[in-house]
Amino acid sequence: MGERTDPRPSLGPGIPVPVVYVYAPSDDPADLSLTPDNAGAARLAVDHLVGSGRSRIAHITGDPGYAAAQDRAAGTRAALAAAGLELVGDVMFSDWSEHWGRDAAALLLDRHPDVDAILCGSDQIARGVLDTARDMGRAVPDDIAVMGFDNWEVLTTNARPQLTSIDANLQQLGRTAAQRVFAALDGVDVGHGTHYLPTRLVIRGSTIARR
Repeated sequence: MGERTDPRPSLGPGIPVPVVYVYAPSDDPADLSLTPDNAGAARLAVDHLVGSGRSRIAHITGDPGYAAAQDRAAGTRAALAAAGLELVGDVMFSDWSEHWGRDAAALLLDRHPDVDAILCGSDQIARGVLDTARDMGRAVPDDIAVMGFDNWEVLTTNARPQLTSIDANLQQLGRTAAQRVFAALDGVDVGHGTHYLPTRLVIRGSTIARR
């Protein structure tokens, strides 16, 4: 297991037991790796925002050195293009922090006051965005929708309003990895390459569709 979705060096073929790489995929396509579909997650998020009546969507995210940040940004752009829309401004990269969310939202809303949705690369960033939106007199979700990533419930359920977020389905990821290991121990060919597992959308009060 790894802490980031960035590819990492393979442990090599000489290990005498089955190996499944979880979350952080191996850089060897001969290995079996399971990781969340971050690009697909961003498409899921954008589809929800567009379906909620939003068309001026921006993206504030974290460290550009993280594969997750790049994959989510690419998925966001692709989903907007498929909907016939363009991202408001550029993708805003920096820290995975509430402080960055507050600062980035202030800059974004000053430059693009007509933005009606902000997709954030983490729940921490989204909490900061909520603070700035409140400080600048923007009602969430009536004036602007805010979404996060990770579904970290200590943040999402204690936010006001509660925060819509993408859940990486980590329990299912771990369960699937264990099932593949047990199958391999039984002699089953469990395959190879990197498999991107689906995420899920958890809808809360920060993006409720406007009537």
